[in-house]
Amino acid sequence: MTTDRVSAHVFISGRVQGVNFRVYLRDQARQAGVFGWVRNLSDGRVEALLEGSNAGVRRVVSWCYSGPPRAEVDQVDVQWQSPEGQEDSFSILY
Repeated sequence: MTTDRVSAHVFISGRVQGVNFRVYLRDQARQAGVFGWVRNLSDGRVEALLEGSNAGVRRVVSWCYSGPPRAEVDQVDVQWQSPEGQEDSFSILY
């Protein structure tokens, strides 16, 4: 594990469910070499855990501010934390 590895716990609010946000986020993460997961929350938000290189995670977090074409992102809350190194793929949780 490199010292460049970071982790971000992200909560996205707005019109983010029913617009394939999770699928697009998964694709963005895989392209950036980022591991973790994404899921819908019962309050209408999307939650994601992103772990990987500093550049890769920041790229995906930046994408979250606009999201996929049909999304309307109102707010992105990012909690930076120490990486745990437990993620080795990117999944959509149901």
